[in-house]
Amino acid sequence: MTTTKLAPPELRGLFDMSLQAETIVPTMPATTGSRMVVRVTGGHFEGERLRGRVLGGEDWIVKREDGAVLLNVRLSLELEDGDKVLMRYSGLRHGPADVMATLDQGGVVDPNDYYFRVTASFETPSSHYSWLNRTIGLGTGARFPDRVEYAMFEVL
Repeated sequence: MTTTKLAPPELRGLFDMSLQAETIVPTMPATTGSRMVVRVTGGHFEGERLRGRVLGGEDWIVKREDGAVLLNVRLSLELEDGDKVLMRYSGLRHGPADVMATLDQGGVVDPNDYYFRVTASFETPSSHYSWLNRTIGLGTGARFPDRVEYAMFEVL
């Protein structure tokens, strides 16, 4: 048992990201609720050290019986210099039943009215961006009718 009080981690901005997506497998039963698969068709991201475009990916979503939504995402990113990055993230979105129903129906809801958090990891063969292979990302999200937006941070 440690006798030293550990400090909470610090965060540094990594990038803001916007994704466009379409459902490719509609809602179907899952062991803990229902599942659907969403294809990420594009997007972009920009930060102080990283910027580029989202080439595509998929989100295997589970909507639990308690109304919470679990995300399981894989994205292919292309940085502005052409280097490629695989981004993996999982997350949780939940809120009051009326807020979640509005989101499910494609309505607009203030992102502060619900909880939407993700944790990310990265993989790249690029020597210039190899620091990403040792980075944990933490993000906040917001869902809109035509896109999903994230503010991603590096956990220091």
